[in-house]
Amino acid sequence: MAMDPLRKHKKADDKKAELGYLVAQAQAGDKEAREQILRDYRPFFLRVASGVSKKYLVLGRDDEASIAMLAFDEAIVSYNPEAGASFLSFSELVIKRRMVDFFRRRSRRQSEIPLSSLESDDQDDNVVQRIESKEAFHVMREQEEAEERREEIFRLNQVLSDYGILFSDLVKISPKHQDARERALEVARILADDPKLLAYLTSRRSLPLKDLQERVDVSRKTLERQRKYIITLTLILVGEFYYLQEYLKRSI
Repeated sequence: MAMDPLRKHKKADDKKAELGYLVAQAQAGDKEAREQILRDYRPFFLRVASGVSKKYLVLGRDDEASIAMLAFDEAIVSYNPEAGASFLSFSELVIKRRMVDFFRRRSRRQSEIPLSSLESDDQDDNVVQRIESKEAFHVMREQEEAEERREEIFRLNQVLSDYGILFSDLVKISPKHQDARERALEVARILADDPKLLAYLTSRRSLPLKDLQERVDVSRKTLERQRKYIITLTLILVGEFYYLQEYLKRSI
């Protein structure tokens, strides 16, 4: 018999609350709580690592599994519930980031080819190995860039939460017309380039409407309507958001 949806939802909420409590206890120095999280959520961090590694991982056998466990433990220590993300979402990001670092280091070691390998008579095998290594590097680089983009979005979401903005709302608040988006970006650039205006924005979490009206050919009503969008663009421009900045250059 299928579980009632309300009971199922309540059970998920209870489990989430229990995990939040355990994480808080672990951060307060409770070793048993920390060990319980690592034990109960072993399938979770191994599944995340297996997805990155593209192979089944076993703790105690595979280096990738050990990296995942250490990354999950790191997430327990560094998680901040006020940042707006769930613990499991945050820990997944940390695990994937550490996996990328691991593959990058391993790739560098493997790229240091010993001189003896150049003395092989089997030139075809050497060529195949070089091609496979090059392809593996490109795949790893693509995965790395994907994780860096995701990390940027995660960090931006944390910053936006201080302004009462959700990243998921950006599609709804983005102006529909190209010229409106371009004008909003112009306003954001003025904010980003003016220390006084930027200080107003970051300290008061709002737009300096009066000063902006004197600097831009945009009505106060439009500035107020596009407030969240302009603030988001400004924060991207002044922050360490390389991929998002490149996206703005191409899309607006």
